[in-house]
Amino acid sequence: MRSVVAGFKFLLFFLWSCVIVPLQLIVMLVHKGRFSYVLPYYWHKGVCMIFGIRVRVRGQVMHNRQIIYVGNHLSYLDIPVIGTVLKASFVAKKDVARWPVFGFLSKLQQTAFIDRSRGAAAREGNSLGAMLGSGKSLIIFPEGTSTDGRSVLPFKSSIFTIALEGRADEPVAIQPFTLRMQSVNGAPAETQEQRDLYAWHRDMDTELPTHLWLFAKSKGAVIELDFHDVVGREAFVDRKVLAKTCHEHVSNGLAAKQAAE
Repeated sequence: MRSVVAGFKFLLFFLWSCVIVPLQLIVMLVHKGRFSYVLPYYWHKGVCMIFGIRVRVRGQVMHNRQIIYVGNHLSYLDIPVIGTVLKASFVAKKDVARWPVFGFLSKLQQTAFIDRSRGAAAREGNSLGAMLGSGKSLIIFPEGTSTDGRSVLPFKSSIFTIALEGRADEPVAIQPFTLRMQSVNGAPAETQEQRDLYAWHRDMDTELPTHLWLFAKSKGAVIELDFHDVVGREAFVDRKVLAKTCHEHVSNGLAAKQAAE
């Protein structure tokens, strides 16, 4: 029975994408500004509804200015979760652009695909800087990989270089957020098996299509997005201090929730 339900979810996913994708392609031909994020926003809403993902938001989300949002990363499923809240461009590793279906859909969100190797840092920084220069807000996962959500890996500081460029008197604002599983498949995300239904991380050997099929057979998940205060200018001393400050906000948000439980 759960396989039938999963199959129906995939059918709805296909039909919903057939509605949104052609319209977004037309929009992208004539406009790549803020309005071009509206259709992806509704696509993400629909995807979360189809797969049974409920998103709970805590804290004040900054929308009234250009922002770099930085947070932890658990799964490719984070993309529709975050996309239901933020109208901005994701920053992803270059490999994602070659993923079947998801790579194409990511391009419609105006995702920035970057090479995370040390030698490419300057080139990719210029690319992201150009996106900021055009007025776009960015969503970045500075861990450089995904985890099962029990802890937050140290942030890679090189990605924060873009935040230090531009006007010294008015640096681009940074808002950290913590992404956390509240429940998966109708139960608290306590066991590794439950967590791995939603999380798709470096310690797993499950292929993405298989993982998505298993998640589709589940009852879905409840995911919390906790937005923290915008990082103060005193953290903009250098990229390592900035990365450490953002990491503390994100990891402390996760630890506080775990302690409360």
